[in-house]
Order: sequence, then structure tokens, then C-alpha cells
Amino acid sequence: MTAPALVRPFTVSIPDPEIDELKRRLARTRWPDPETVGDWSQGVRVEHARSLVGYWEHGYDFRRFESRLNRFPQFLTEIDGLDIHFIHVRSRNPGAMPLLLTHGWPGSIVEFLNLIGPLTDPVVFGGDAADSFDVVIPSLPGFGFSRKPTETGWDASRIARAWAELMKRLGYTKWAAQGGDWGAVVTTALGAMQPEGLLGIHLNTQYAFPERIPETLTPEQRYAVETLALYTGDLGGSNHLQGTKPETVGFALADSPAGQAAWIYEKFQSKTDNHGLAEDVLSRDDILDAISLYWFTNSAASSGRIYWENKTATFAGPELTLPVAVTVFPKDIPRLPRSWIEDTYRTLIHYGEADKGGHFAALEQPGILVGEIRTGLRSLRS
Repeated sequence: MTAPALVRPFTVSIPDPEIDELKRRLARTRWPDPETVGDWSQGVRVEHARSLVGYWEHGYDFRRFESRLNRFPQFLTEIDGLDIHFIHVRSRNPGAMPLLLTHGWPGSIVEFLNLIGPLTDPVVFGGDAADSFDVVIPSLPGFGFSRKPTETGWDASRIARAWAELMKRLGYTKWAAQGGDWGAVVTTALGAMQPEGLLGIHLNTQYAFPERIPETLTPEQRYAVETLALYTGDLGGSNHLQGTKPETVGFALADSPAGQAAWIYEKFQSKTDNHGLAEDVLSRDDILDAISLYWFTNSAASSGRIYWENKTATFAGPELTLPVAVTVFPKDIPRLPRSWIEDTYRTLIHYGEADKGGHFAALEQPGILVGEIRTGLRSLRS
């Protein structure tokens, strides 16, 4: 079979009975007692979860979500024994740079939907045609509409090899890659691997802690250490559970849409640059689009295994010699200092500091991220 024949078109189609069943389950939610604190320190607050779930049951438009996904060309292709789902949008402008965008958890292809237009057709969005990209947005194995692995071994390096094969299969001989969260882990693995054709990468999550933390720290370095402790401590409950018992977590969430909603909602709450609520920066539809994709694909367990497969990974990433562009968002956790980033990424072609935004940059501040991708990767076009 030729490479094009290996790529099959895909369309999202949620059966009516599945939507009806979800609404019945939401209506029968057994709610826990309210938290005993006045903040989010015990996890999701029941009153906010009730409000979100109520909107999911009574106000959320499931067909709008489906149509939103189907506005973009989607495909399946088998790589290394696994069907990989991806969005592929080619720019109409000549000389567009192919760009591979990789999401994390609890992210998905949904987080990149608002980036597709500005990246592929920048003139319409006030940009320059010279900054055009073709975009390829795969769903990680076990996430969304990609097939769920039935064997172990799908760590970041194996995913990176699959992504290199995907770009080769699509006919791209020169391309760039971008990612945040687990998407940055995979993109960093690509950077270390340096597959043929990869020109450089952009990261909005940086894995650049030193292997051994120095005894004497600058204020910026100390802040990085403190935010890493927060990430692995008070904010690390879901990471720890998915890294050790992903099937147990998945069993609970697969049976409870309200539980699935609370599990993801709390992450958006704790890691966005908000003023008290995730809804300050994300609409309820944005939040529920992400949650709905996890629910309808029953991927709570299979997506959580990315933590189990990579449980030895740390924020001390490998030194990279290929061109690397980074953007640091002010409320990201952890937030790394420029000094450690420069020490790890030996060919740093761009260092940007956004004036707002947190861990989920593509969802929170798509305009800023688009601008940073354009600027950060511009020098690779020559």
C-alpha cells in the first residue's frame, strides 16, 4: 500500500443513545457532602461541580461540539500496530511550514482548535502570509479517537517515533513540532531523537531542571523549585494516582460522568491563570468540550496510563542541540528560569515571556501562543 492509501478519512458521529444515556447518568448523580473548607484545597468544590454538571445536562449543545470537530479534516492511520487519529489542515499559502502540535492531559485535540485558523491562514487573523503553517494534530495513543493500546510500552519515546512516521507518511520532508504538558514531553523526545526532517521545536512547557539542584539559588530559580514542589505536592494528586493506579482511576471515572467532569475541572481550576475560577479564562463550553471528548471515547483509564508508562520521567530533561524556541507563561506550574532553559537548550532560537496565561496555554491564551509560535519558529523557514 502506498502511504496515502494508509490514511483513512474520519468523521465524529456521537449516537443519540449515548447522549441520552449521559444525560440519564448526570440526572442520577450521587453527590458527596460539601467540602469543609472555603477554598479548593480539598479538591473540586461541590457547588461549582453541581453548576457545571447541571449545564452539561441541560444547556450544553452536544451537536455543536460534534460539528466543531468535523469542521476540520480528520483521519486515521495505523502506526506501530495502533490506529492514530489526527486533524490535518493544509494552508492555502505557498511555503507553509508543516507543524506538528501535540496535546497533554487532560488536554486533547480540542485545545488546538482555536489555533488552526490563525496558523494556517494568518492574513485573515491580522498576520503575515509568510508565517503560514500546515498543521497536523494527532490524538495521543489512548486519548480521544486514537486506538487504546492493549500492551505496555507506549512511552514518550515510542510516541515520538510514531509521530516521526506520521509526518513522513504525510509526505513532509521538513517540519517543526510544538507541545505543552505531555505534548512537550513528546516534543522534547522528538528533539532528542532528531528524526530526519525535524527542523526545530517550540515548547510552552520546559523540561530543563538541572539533575542536581544547586545549593545557592537565584530568586527565579528558587521560585522554580517552589512551584515544582507545589506541582508534585498539593497539585499532584491526580498525577500520582494515574502514575500508580490508572486502571482504578479509570474504573471510577468510566462509570460516572460527574466524576469525570470533576476530575478534569479541578485541573483546569488549579493550573489556569484565573482570578478565582477556571471560568474566568475558559468558557463552560470549552471545559465541557474537553470533558465530553474523554467521556464519549471512554478514555479515562487509557489516557491516564501515560503517567504510568512514563513514571520515571522528571522535569530534568535532556540537553537538546537542535533549534528550540520556548515561551514561558507567568502562571505555569512549575515555572522555570531562563538560566536553566539556556543551559539545557543549547541552540535557543527564541525565548518569550507571555504577560498572562498558565499551564493550558493553547486553551487559555490561543492568540498569545499563536504569536509566539510564529515568532519562535520564523528563523527555521530560511
